[in-house]
Amino acid sequence: MRWASRASVMVAVILISIKGVAWWLSGSVAMWGSLADSTLDLAASLVTLYAIKLALLPPDEDHRFGHGKAEALAGLFQASIMSGSAAYLALESIGRIWSPEPVSATNLVMVVSAVSIGLTLLLILFQSYVIRHTKSLAVSGDHLHYKGDLLLNAGVILAAFLAGAGYMLADGIIGLMIAAYILYGAYDIVVPAIHMLMDREFSDEEREQIFNIVMEGNGVLGVHDLKTRTSGRDKFIQMHLEVDGTITVHAGHLIADEAEAALSEVFPDAEILIHIDPPAPAEVSEDLTIREIAHIED
Repeated sequence: MRWASRASVMVAVILISIKGVAWWLSGSVAMWGSLADSTLDLAASLVTLYAIKLALLPPDEDHRFGHGKAEALAGLFQASIMSGSAAYLALESIGRIWSPEPVSATNLVMVVSAVSIGLTLLLILFQSYVIRHTKSLAVSGDHLHYKGDLLLNAGVILAAFLAGAGYMLADGIIGLMIAAYILYGAYDIVVPAIHMLMDREFSDEEREQIFNIVMEGNGVLGVHDLKTRTSGRDKFIQMHLEVDGTITVHAGHLIADEAEAALSEVFPDAEILIHIDPPAPAEVSEDLTIREIAHIED
């Protein structure tokens, strides 16, 4: 995660440098949009670098559940600066459509955009590897930025080509399309960040999987009050496990240990908390789904 964030910062610095020169020489609004996006990528990557450093800190006295939500805060920051950039670029593009201007140094714009695509593709491949192994929301946000940059740079090449062929409106139109794509990317980042901050439950499929794993254990008569949430890389699972009320505390504890071990094989990064209860008053069949059990409890 640390190396992924460092790599994104280095790539952003390189792209800003070469795109700045290309925009200064060409005056292309599409290249300006690409430059603005890379500048925002650098800001977002720096925030991501700090957020990952914070998120990887172990729990302490003030943060008993760790610091994983720093990744969600970084995601909200990324989304906010992307939204501001998209709004400003849209206004610039509309102005260029209203009053078209010629684009110079189109060959330079296309070469710079092609180099940007190559560097971005290498970074995306590395980030994909990191995401597969860590599920990091902060790295995923950066990853989404740079995936969008592939299309963005392709759009800049198309705008430069069309502008060079005499279609001056193409620069503003494609700039407007780039702004819309940046705004769409911001939405894709902010939604999972809000879900994490609001302690959203696991998916229905994952909750069903948890229920089935636990119910397969010896001595388990039922499960209720299943609660789940995610904080950065960490997952939290807690539940009440129903066992025979006549067995010893030690025997009940062993049943809970077996259930925890079985869950840990499927959710290795999860912190699991199990409370032992006697059976619920109503008989509940083992093949009931989580929704059906919740309905019975209500």
